[in-house]
Amino acid sequence: MKVFLVDDEVVIREGIRESFPWEDTPYTLVGEAPDGEMALPMIRDTNPDIVITDIKMPFMDGIDLCKVLRTQMPWIGIVILSGYDEFEYARQCIQLGVREYLLKPIAAEELRKALDKVSAQLNEEKKQREHAESLRARMNGTNTDGRFLKEKLIGSLFSDEAMEEDATNALKQLQAMGSPVNASHYIVVDAAFSPVEKGQEAASTLAEGSGGVVHTSGSRTGTRLLTLGASARDAEERAYAFASSLATELERMGCEKIRIGIGDIVEKPADILGSFKSARHIRHILEERNEDSALILGVREMGDPAGDTPSVISDAKVYMSRNFCNPNLMLQDVAKAVNMSNSRFSTVFSQQSGQTFTEYLIFLRLGKARELLRNTDMKSSQIAHETGYNDAHYFSYIFKKNTGMTPSEYRAQNQNKPE
Repeated sequence: MKVFLVDDEVVIREGIRESFPWEDTPYTLVGEAPDGEMALPMIRDTNPDIVITDIKMPFMDGIDLCKVLRTQMPWIGIVILSGYDEFEYARQCIQLGVREYLLKPIAAEELRKALDKVSAQLNEEKKQREHAESLRARMNGTNTDGRFLKEKLIGSLFSDEAMEEDATNALKQLQAMGSPVNASHYIVVDAAFSPVEKGQEAASTLAEGSGGVVHTSGSRTGTRLLTLGASARDAEERAYAFASSLATELERMGCEKIRIGIGDIVEKPADILGSFKSARHIRHILEERNEDSALILGVREMGDPAGDTPSVISDAKVYMSRNFCNPNLMLQDVAKAVNMSNSRFSTVFSQQSGQTFTEYLIFLRLGKARELLRNTDMKSSQIAHETGYNDAHYFSYIFKKNTGMTPSEYRAQNQNKPE
């Protein structure tokens, strides 16, 4: 299982990274960050199974990070690591579904026990979900709790035969059922996958954990998702984040031919159908391409329904090549520079580049590091600073993980040689 670490104390991160016997366990450390704000885009990039996070951190603390993860990526197991032995923190963590609450300092053996416990829980829950899906399939969709009616009402918003008053009436009925879907902005996501029933259950489960901002309705080829937002940017962020989360979960469950289209942002209930049509159009384009890739996420782009944005990504790469030495460079900075929302930029960048934002940033930094190791006598700590790493030990860890050699070993073999 993949593990991601979030803690603002360099000593703690270094201790867990270096002292825990990762190579001798079924766990892989796929990334780390000093606070929740920096961690979120990296977590979306690396798709970890377990996140270990401190509580008290600058910018976005552990509690706020847990709230976002519970909404957007509820399948992630969370382990809280804190130096604060206070009941209030523990109570909040329990409410947020945190699996383990550990106090600093923590020994490797204690962390291993916690990871084993969380891993076992995640595997057991996966088995239970699969069993529940099997039962639900045998019951042929029988539903007694209003879910069937709710999905039918959501589905009526996507009907080509729907009239303007039909959308208003559907929203009123959903409100009366205790499922309000009134918002200032809406955006529809249309997803297709195989097998359909298995994926539909995954979509419904994710939507149920969204806090009422995403609602699903099954279709013959997959599912349709109505995303609510307090603003246009809010709706867009939620739609892209949820679409990426759904794609990840579908892959985890073994679904294939995953194609997801994201529609236009609209303000009126009567225009929800238009958002759905634009999302469906993008999905159809993806299907016409008939690619074998397990995941193709079509993205909404003004004037370009196919979502091809090479010039924007080219601008982003230029910006990153000029700023990668800044240790505080984040996905949010680059997204803002090219005038995209964070989630949308992350999705488009990955598709156009074949690399996640984090992978490309490491590529740039290590490329410069290799150049300095070959052609200068700078110390490894100086090179770390020059390439955007405040922590020289973390730089060495990343370098070896990606090249198979420590910086000193690389220098010994390659000094004064062209790459």
